[in-house]
Amino acid sequence: MRFLVTGGAGFIGSNYVHALLSGAYPGFEDVTVTVLDKLTYAGRAANLAFAAHDPAFTFVRGDITDGDLLRRLLPGHDVVVNFAAESHVDRSIHDAAGFVDTNVAGTQRLLQAAVEAEVRTFLQVSTDEVYGSIEEGSWPETDPLLPNSPYSASKAGADLLCHAYHRTYGLDVRVTRCANNYGPRQFPEKVIPRFITNLLDGRRIPLYGDGGNVREWLHVDDHCRAIQLVLQKGDAGETYNIGGGAEMTNLELTERLLAAHDAGWDMVEYVEDRPGHDRRYALDTTKVRGLGYRPEVDFDEGIAATVRWYADNEAWWRPLIAHRRNGLV
Repeated sequence: MRFLVTGGAGFIGSNYVHALLSGAYPGFEDVTVTVLDKLTYAGRAANLAFAAHDPAFTFVRGDITDGDLLRRLLPGHDVVVNFAAESHVDRSIHDAAGFVDTNVAGTQRLLQAAVEAEVRTFLQVSTDEVYGSIEEGSWPETDPLLPNSPYSASKAGADLLCHAYHRTYGLDVRVTRCANNYGPRQFPEKVIPRFITNLLDGRRIPLYGDGGNVREWLHVDDHCRAIQLVLQKGDAGETYNIGGGAEMTNLELTERLLAAHDAGWDMVEYVEDRPGHDRRYALDTTKVRGLGYRPEVDFDEGIAATVRWYADNEAWWRPLIAHRRNGLV
């Protein structure tokens, strides 16, 4: 079976490719994998170094908005897993156009190329942010999409296009919407790696508003396992929420990260809240649990392992921090 993984040099995508090529998923030991990635600031060839000499692996540098490239590349592939996306909310607030180009137009071109190439299954990796904010309870997949940032609006648009391509063209499209991910090789603009690298660097960590925003945390390995389960057992045209079961305020998250570094609250800097900052996300995962999904990584153990990874891989993240501080990314 031939997989095309778009955005496979990014955080979640590279972890998925690693698991797929290492035989972590029974029944998929003989797959071949093509990664298509633009290698923007968050997609790094170094994330795929483990596969450099694997005969089952091919890397193509390119953009999912390039329709001509997609029409040449997709024929012969059985499965498309689309991780390719602009994903940082703050960036989308300052410059939304690139998010619409990649997340909406790029997804449409990828869907169209998949139809033309008669791809068997197309899996779209989406986010819980498309639902907006919820004060209590949790979202089932049938709840309306009410995104509050340009990023989440662009992902919601992509989700709707996936549904349309299933209904209009009969393409087997499956959508997954995940909680906040964490784990190794996550670009340090996201909250957990940013806090970890700041603390390792002796710098204060920026906490938005009153720190009362609530998020559910999902280890990247659990996320990748759930994606594979949806490919194996999910149904065409369906959407599946994927959560990690660890719900906490940003204050509680900050407290755990400070404790992991033996640091005190003097290392916290309260900063002005993000415009339109969603207060709480919470996913109802009944549907994916019906396929047999259960999160396996305990949050405290996962955070401890993530802190160790960044402490042991300073050469990976320090150049990225330097670029960010110089305004280059």
